[in-house]
Amino acid sequence: MNYNQAEQRVKELRKFYKGIFWFAIILGFVFLDDIFEKGVFDFSLFDGSIILGIWAVILTVKAVKLFVFDSEWEKSVMEKKMKKTKEPINF
Repeated sequence: MNYNQAEQRVKELRKFYKGIFWFAIILGFVFLDDIFEKGVFDFSLFDGSIILGIWAVILTVKAVKLFVFDSEWEKSVMEKKMKKTKEPINF
């Protein structure tokens, strides 16, 4: 990984962590609002906002992209494909 790729990855991670932070804050407000309206023992976890559900799905997709399908994964897949064709790999 060169400097530009590392810098881009750090920026993406920072945006992801900021998104998680804001999601947690908003989720906390919604959760506390439900507790104050319905009481401690009479609230439903799935009674929240549809926007929070969509936001959670987006954050999950970003997490998979950042942590599962990163540049190392791309490099290993490329190496496997190149080995199948038996051509030399020049990185």
